[in-house]
Amino acid sequence: MCGIIGISSHKSVSANIISSLKKLEYRGYDSAGLATLFNGEINEVKSKGRVDELEQNFNLKDLKGNVGIGHVRWATHGIPNSVNAHPHSSDNVSIVHNGIIENSTLLKKFLINKGHKFKSQTDTEVIVHLITENLKELEIEEAITKTLKQLHGSFALGIVFKDFPDLIVGARRGSPLAVGYGPNENYLGSDSYALKSMTNKISYLEDGEFCIIKKDHVTFFNDEGKKINKKILELSSNETAYDKGDFKHFMAKEIEEQPITLKTGIKEYVDSINQDINIFNFPWKIDEIKSITLVGCGTAYHSCLMAKYWFEELTSLDVSVDIASEFRYRKNRFKSENLYIFVSQSGETADTYAALDLCKKNNMKTCAVVNVIESSIARDANFVLPIHCGPEIGVASTKAFLGQILILYILSLKLGHLKKDIKTEDYKEKIKELRNLPKLVEQTLLLDNEIQAISSTFNEAKGSMFLGRGFSYPIALEGALKLKELSYVHAEGYPAGEMKHGPLALIEEGMPVVVLAPRDNYYKKTISNMQEVIARGARVLLITNKSKDEVFSENIWEKIEVENTNDDLLPFLLTIPLQKLAYYSALKLGYDIDKPRNLAKSVTVE
Repeated sequence: MCGIIGISSHKSVSANIISSLKKLEYRGYDSAGLATLFNGEINEVKSKGRVDELEQNFNLKDLKGNVGIGHVRWATHGIPNSVNAHPHSSDNVSIVHNGIIENSTLLKKFLINKGHKFKSQTDTEVIVHLITENLKELEIEEAITKTLKQLHGSFALGIVFKDFPDLIVGARRGSPLAVGYGPNENYLGSDSYALKSMTNKISYLEDGEFCIIKKDHVTFFNDEGKKINKKILELSSNETAYDKGDFKHFMAKEIEEQPITLKTGIKEYVDSINQDINIFNFPWKIDEIKSITLVGCGTAYHSCLMAKYWFEELTSLDVSVDIASEFRYRKNRFKSENLYIFVSQSGETADTYAALDLCKKNNMKTCAVVNVIESSIARDANFVLPIHCGPEIGVASTKAFLGQILILYILSLKLGHLKKDIKTEDYKEKIKELRNLPKLVEQTLLLDNEIQAISSTFNEAKGSMFLGRGFSYPIALEGALKLKELSYVHAEGYPAGEMKHGPLALIEEGMPVVVLAPRDNYYKKTISNMQEVIARGARVLLITNKSKDEVFSENIWEKIEVENTNDDLLPFLLTIPLQKLAYYSALKLGYDIDKPRNLAKSVTVE
């Protein structure tokens, strides 16, 4: 989950490295550092904390050199401090690394026996000494090829050498790595986001590949050290999307952008004239698909759980949901008639990518629901459904979640119609209601003041619960996750009907409990469950949709009403108050909302 950058140029690179590292901080902010080559020496600076602290601690304007690498860290091996910060260097080699070297302990013992001395607690330092050892007998291409074969685990590497002062080596296995092309300079980066301010011409390294970057050309190699050619992709460049504008935090901006996310997605997939859904280039016949497995992590997993209800309601398909980190470690019974759908905002989530890779090796049908269409998951899946929400910088996902569930709802609706599980008139009516959804979300966003007023109650409690049934249950899980991510307050999402089977023991006087009870088929049952927690002293925040009917319960602490729509679409509206609740809770506590502790945006390690 670390971020790396490398630049080989005709001019000084330290300023551009620092600028890129600031963009990469969403991948990790435990420490930061960079190394440049100048006058035959490796010049290295690094410190605990964020890039701003690195700038405060060192006069980076004096860090000269036309070739350099940089790193922001999310710690895996070794505590966050300046010693464990990257780059890691010897007299001759300096490295930045994203990933985990699983055989680092064995390699370290081997290298110590060779006389190498270690300074840090990291697995990364092993690579420094291993390359140094291999360079004693081999040319640079051969040394890199041998080193990569000796490493077990995942990595994206940026490497510079004292004896080769004009180049950077980049290498990839598992963790993403991009190469950028510019005038009289070339780049290496964890993703295109870090490079977009410098170039829109990008190539991506595939697993096992490495490259040698010089200011005037880039050479690519396969895992055997043989030269290969790579395609150059031209990306759209929209830097305004990476700016907070007038908002205090990216998360606040991204919450408010959700109507645009929905409008864009609907415009992309819905034919408003013919009231039909267009999913172009769908590679399979509908009768080839008998079942669906949805796979994701974190918020994306909640999207999958949400979609399960839609697929079950709108289609006759058998549907299952799997946590990506568990998928590979079970004995999967792969079936040719199954469609595997992988959901990831970044498209680089390590566990999700590994699950996709396993399906590929078993020749399964694979579909990716991603935000970044240039990502590894998007490139390797048989079929891609982009969510089109634009860059999401806040670590806690908001607009990407709505984008994911939108695309999954659209897909379930389309497959239901193709399989004739939905009547044509019902299908067109649902599309009509879907097109009105962005407006309803806009109206729901106006509940800002109400939510802000009650948010402090959640900060003051030892913990809280989020309850829902049916469609509302995955939303309850997502609401609890957001509060945990941002406010560091313990929160649990739970099926409302399961409270009496144990969790009710946690309820005590004054405990805040969010109950999602839209006026759907589960409404009366959920209200009964709500009364059970009220009877035990809970302070219930009820979130429902507008109705002339009174709520069938007494002693509710607070009530928030969202707009009305059909039951399928209510989860979109119920999500908004929960996002804002988490945001304002964290804001009142004074926490860094866009960069919550111990987390990173793109989880590229297992």
